[in-house]
Amino acid sequence: MSERDVDKATLLEGLNEDLAHEYQAIMMYNTYAAAVSGVHRNELKKFFLDEVADEFTHAQFLADKITALGGRPVTSAPEVEYTTNAREMVENVARAEAETIERYVKRMKQAAAFGDYGLETKLGDIIADETTHKEEAEKLLQGKWEH
Repeated sequence: MSERDVDKATLLEGLNEDLAHEYQAIMMYNTYAAAVSGVHRNELKKFFLDEVADEFTHAQFLADKITALGGRPVTSAPEVEYTTNAREMVENVARAEAETIERYVKRMKQAAAFGDYGLETKLGDIIADETTHKEEAEKLLQGKWEH
């Protein structure tokens, strides 16, 4: 991609998509922390709640960046897939984090093409955070689950 390939409107649209999904992640983790039950409740509740702070930090950064670029941050999020099954919760988290990483890789390339190297660098840091979240969820799924 060259700088001419990505205009500000395209970058803002993508950043707003990312922001909406960060809001979704906050709601997902908070909802799952409240709804999880069973033998894994204590560990999973802590896991879910610990992720909320990171996702909120990402959302704050994105909203600030969107306004710095002259855009308007979105105020809604995609629906959270609700379940009371603990394993499904963790599977949903792993899938959502993988999708988030894909979006951020695309956005990082757009930021570079736009010429915003600070944004490109920050998105790389967020990708590292999201990769850790995904890997932690995948590790949880490797263990034995009682029904």
